[in-house]
Amino acid sequence: MMTEEQRYLFDLCGFLHLKNVLTPKELDAASEAANRYIGSVAEDLPPDFGASENRKGFAHGFAFDRALEKLVFLPAVWPIVLELTNGKPMLASGTLMVDDPNGHTAAVPLHCAREDYGFESARYEIRQGRIYCDDFVAFPYLDDVHPGDGGLLVVPGSHKSQFDRPPQLFSQGRIEGEVPPGVINITPAAGDVVVMPEALTHGVLPWKAADRQRRVLTLRYRPHHRQEGPIPETIKKRLTPETRELLETAHYTHKKDIAAREIVELSP
Repeated sequence: MMTEEQRYLFDLCGFLHLKNVLTPKELDAASEAANRYIGSVAEDLPPDFGASENRKGFAHGFAFDRALEKLVFLPAVWPIVLELTNGKPMLASGTLMVDDPNGHTAAVPLHCAREDYGFESARYEIRQGRIYCDDFVAFPYLDDVHPGDGGLLVVPGSHKSQFDRPPQLFSQGRIEGEVPPGVINITPAAGDVVVMPEALTHGVLPWKAADRQRRVLTLRYRPHHRQEGPIPETIKKRLTPETRELLETAHYTHKKDIAAREIVELSP
């Protein structure tokens, strides 16, 4: 499961910044696959793949290539997934997100699941010395992010806040320039992974780097008795048996075979 240090920092701050998670070989392969997806014209893509209108999100990016699918079961992240889901993991979605100096660079206002959908939409609690979180995200980074570039914003500790965020706070929630006190800009390196609950207040600064992209896979996990994600059968058929099992919903008393594995390797 999670280490003592991870458990403390995740509970205190509401996120983990895991460094050097991807090996150089894994990073090169995932980066090449992401570039092929991003560079493809719509008519050449398999069914149900494609970019959003502003080319910020590339649907089902985790399923485009085995090099990206492998990131679903990263050995450094998998124990965290198992603890936060109480050993009952499910992958809900996995979009490839891109900030590009020649494309989408707009700010994303601060938000969280509770603000968007209500207090009952995202649970975070401690049970028998372990953390339970029923909706969280892992972000494997494929590019370096330097201070001043822009990117992910979080309000540390807000995943446990008992009060609604006043709408006027933090520049009315839309931060485009200087980051106000109480908010931090996380700047991972390529190969790092950030893990955070959807209950954590977060947003995105405009991307300011003029010479490179910010490519991030957004892997959304939840316990397998919750609603499954919007992943069509055409996408599921491309995946390995291990990933298809992870996508499945199940009764809350069920135990998936993959949940008993410390390391999950994809079938050929």
